[in-house]
Amino acid sequence: MKRRIKLNRQEKQIEGALLKGEYVDVDRATFHDIAQAVAARRKDAVLNLRVNSQDLESLKQKAQKLGIKYQTFISEILHRVAQG
Repeated sequence: MKRRIKLNRQEKQIEGALLKGEYVDVDRATFHDIAQAVAARRKDAVLNLRVNSQDLESLKQKAQKLGIKYQTFISEILHRVAQG
């Protein structure tokens, strides 16, 4: 008797994408480039920061319009300025 594996919502989405052919094979060099880009964006430091409450609310609203978490939005802003 086969044992059924219960998938969570994210795993079900991945399975659905795989079955639809939304993922494509890439060569080793491309995979390596993607892996390096992901590793470079890994968050490995914690920052505690006091900001103006109105600024924070504005950032939260903008992040919501983009459909992302506000911490992610702030992190992306900081990254772009740091790379600028």
